[in-house]
Amino acid sequence: MASFFAICFAIMSSYIVLIMAAAQTTTANLEAEALKSCGWWSSDYTKNISDHCNWAGITCDDVGHVVGITSTMDVLVPGGAWLGGQLDKLNFLALPHLFRIELSGARLRGTIPIQMGTLSKLTYLYLSFNSLTGELPVSLTNLTKLEKLDISSNHICGSILPGTGNLKNLHYLDLSDNYFNGSIPHQIGELSSLTHLDLSNNDLAGALPLWLTNLTKLENFLLSRNQISGHIFPEIGNLTDLLYLNIGSNKIRGVIPNELVQLRQLNVVALFSNQLSGQVPVDIGQLSRLTFLDLSHNNLSGVIPPQIATLPMIRWIDLSRNSIEGPIPYEFGTSYYALHGRVNLSHNNLSGVIPPFLSKFDTIDLSHNALEGPIPVEIWCKFPETVLFPNDKLLNYSSNFPSCSENRIKERQRRYTAIFVPLAVLFALLVLVGGLYLFKTKAKESNVEQRVMEEGDIFKIWNFNGKIAYEDIVKATEDFDISYCIGTGGYGSVYKAELPNGRVVALKKLHRTEGENPTYDKCFRNEAGILQGIRHQNIVRLFGYCLHKRCMFLIYEYVERGSLFCILRDENEAVELDWVKRVNVVMGVAHALSYMHHDCNPPILHRDVSCNNILLDSKLEARLADFGIARLLDPDSSNQTQLAGTRGYIAPDKRLPPPANITVASDVIRIVSIAIACLNPNPKSRPWMKEVSQELLVRKPPKIARPLSTISLLELMN
Repeated sequence: MASFFAICFAIMSSYIVLIMAAAQTTTANLEAEALKSCGWWSSDYTKNISDHCNWAGITCDDVGHVVGITSTMDVLVPGGAWLGGQLDKLNFLALPHLFRIELSGARLRGTIPIQMGTLSKLTYLYLSFNSLTGELPVSLTNLTKLEKLDISSNHICGSILPGTGNLKNLHYLDLSDNYFNGSIPHQIGELSSLTHLDLSNNDLAGALPLWLTNLTKLENFLLSRNQISGHIFPEIGNLTDLLYLNIGSNKIRGVIPNELVQLRQLNVVALFSNQLSGQVPVDIGQLSRLTFLDLSHNNLSGVIPPQIATLPMIRWIDLSRNSIEGPIPYEFGTSYYALHGRVNLSHNNLSGVIPPFLSKFDTIDLSHNALEGPIPVEIWCKFPETVLFPNDKLLNYSSNFPSCSENRIKERQRRYTAIFVPLAVLFALLVLVGGLYLFKTKAKESNVEQRVMEEGDIFKIWNFNGKIAYEDIVKATEDFDISYCIGTGGYGSVYKAELPNGRVVALKKLHRTEGENPTYDKCFRNEAGILQGIRHQNIVRLFGYCLHKRCMFLIYEYVERGSLFCILRDENEAVELDWVKRVNVVMGVAHALSYMHHDCNPPILHRDVSCNNILLDSKLEARLADFGIARLLDPDSSNQTQLAGTRGYIAPDKRLPPPANITVASDVIRIVSIAIACLNPNPKSRPWMKEVSQELLVRKPPKIARPLSTISLLELMN
């Protein structure tokens, strides 16, 4: 009996296996057909439909089910033109095993299909930076396994779905840069795992929601540029994990509650362009991690709390366009981070004298106040008059000042005396002590230096895993041997290195002689400071840096194909970079600049976009690099653009014939037309980079259906 049962079980098991195998084959065929029919892949892929798991951007599990679709795919039609596909062309009903959809920046059009709500296993959904329209389908609220949902930077309208509260596993929600209206549904307050909530740049109205205090794990809350009203409630002090708070450019009124200072983890506080009144909280100095504070364009009164001037990590303070009075705290500028910081106190009722320590900041604006007394010579020599006047009671003794160049010389001499005279005295004392003491001192210094090399943390290194030490860098490059050098920039040399964990990185090193040049040193530190806060697919990624007097270098992702300049000057590589790829490079740079100008707070101006500073990866995708002379901008003030960076450009000898494909030719024509618009003599007539980026994302039918060589520059200008 037992043997019979075993035989039956074996037969049935084999039959079941055959049935399951047949079912899997059928499912795989349906998935492959769904991918093919959407038209996103070229015939180079679709001619072998059974190999769909190896198509670009497709990820399958061990049994061949499609579990991931990413925007790294080559979305090409047979003619070679980029295709901005319709999202609803993909039959999601045939892809029930999808776990991840990552289609950010894939130039998708159309609406979000209702069928997407059937993907019960979906955990990550990224659809940002596309041209999607319509409203959110209610079916999305069925995706209860979602952990990250990003539909930012589209043209989605309507209200935010109340059923969003069903997504209990959600910890990242970004609906910014769309056209959502109505109030924020209170059901979002039920998402207890939420750490990131970005609803900025929409048309949302209603009061600032009190249920926000339920989100006790929230780290980033962005609600700027909406129509939100009401007050900032004292219960905001319950959000003790909050790092980033931006509710600027709304209609919020009332006072800033003192409970805000309980949020000791805060890095950024942006409450600009509201209707806030009352005083700046006196205890704001307790926010020891605060780096950015913008309370501008409100109705604040009272005096500037002295504690605000001594915030240990502050880099940006903007209190402009309020009714603040009294003196500027003398302590302004005493913080170490003031060396690369910015202070805007303009358009207030400030009185008293100008503290001399303000000269330590990179940028200040004290105009339109009631300041009085003499202007410190170091302030006068560093900043333009526009940041000081009008202030009717300021006394300008500049005619009695030594020239600014003489003042700088005297300042250097003063520093030399203050530093080197004590060192000389100390050296003489060491000599008098005797040889034995000198020997022990040298031995101790050697041990200290060895510990520095071993531990590495004194070199201020940070990175993607926190484990790169100084000796790893030295070993990987054999102490920066010239054989590892792959190029030189405006300052410093670039080395290629493979770290112990197998990752290949690029190192930009500032040599000792360059480090002694204050211009190079400033550019180097500027690049480290700006890039550490940037995350964009078309901007080179900074993994870490070392800013130390013994050795200064930056650790970047390694971009395989090098600079656009080197590719264009090489006969074979220039031909490989055909018109389609060149259009893609232009689009990548445009998206990067749009992100810097409109999505960074404060906005960033690169000031040196050239072929040398555009890097291409293995797929010839663009990465913007070299931020040495980049600047942070004040969007609410006048910013003067000065000529900087690489000057002049000579196009290579031509190697490519004009594009024969009408769609490609249309793309080239559109790019040239946009570029010409950017050169309009009237600055107000030039497009914003966000408009340029969006224009390039939207596919339009060709306007001129004739050879490119017959089109005049005048036609493009019109």
